[in-house]
Amino acid sequence: MAQRPTDNKKRNFKRDDAKHNDRRKSQDHRREEEMVVDAPEFIFGRHAAVEALKGETEINKVWLQTGVQDQIRHEITALAKKRSLVIQEAPKAKLDELVDGESHQGVVLSIAAYAYATIDDLFAKAAEKEEAPFFLILDSIEDPHNLGSILRTADAAGVHGVIIPKRRAVQLTATVAKTSTGAIEHVPVARVTNLVNTVKELKERGLWIFGTDMDGKDYRQWDAQGPTALIIGNEGKGIAPLLKKTVDETLTIPMVGHVQSLNASVAASLLIYGAYNSRHPLV
Repeated sequence: MAQRPTDNKKRNFKRDDAKHNDRRKSQDHRREEEMVVDAPEFIFGRHAAVEALKGETEINKVWLQTGVQDQIRHEITALAKKRSLVIQEAPKAKLDELVDGESHQGVVLSIAAYAYATIDDLFAKAAEKEEAPFFLILDSIEDPHNLGSILRTADAAGVHGVIIPKRRAVQLTATVAKTSTGAIEHVPVARVTNLVNTVKELKERGLWIFGTDMDGKDYRQWDAQGPTALIIGNEGKGIAPLLKKTVDETLTIPMVGHVQSLNASVAASLLIYGAYNSRHPLV
């Protein structure tokens, strides 16, 4: 692979105080955005809670609905006690308030900010499984239910990791965790500043990049063997033009009905399992 060009020229410039202050304000604003993204969250829903308690998620407190007793409740309690976690019982109204009225099924976990993986972590997971890397790149997916569903499919199909942008896209939230039904604990998610630069890095590390387009090749003919990354575009706009220019090949899902577009998570599921079939052919 060709090495990324570098600029060795030294540039001397004089910075006036006004520009310096504007730059500092911009940097402070970016830091504030990061703090908002990484604010403490909640995991809720029984299956999501069980997976989080079994995993390595840093949990601050376990909230359980008063008066609910069943087998899953006992399992959650046992897992929490095993990790020496604080267990707090509260009425349903309190749990409703914590999760803004979402369906919590009587259990809410108060957690620290989600720990995002690095690109190297994704490669390490593929190496651990002794498989060629297969990553998903999500371009500005905004619906947390779509992201949660994609993570669920990614886990089921053995995807080694997901890459999302830091801005203008949904992050790892409580709703994402619940929708993923625990898959969020098993699929590493890397968060990057610039998807175009990240794709260039992946290419330098040997990956072939695929994206979706109406005029692409039928995904049923897709050869996804070898180091591969698949870009899934925004729910309404698809893949950003600059990012689309980086792909090695585009794919399309044939549709013969009246609807000419699919929900992002549905399209992602079809393509992920198209890749799975290619990478794990029947003998």
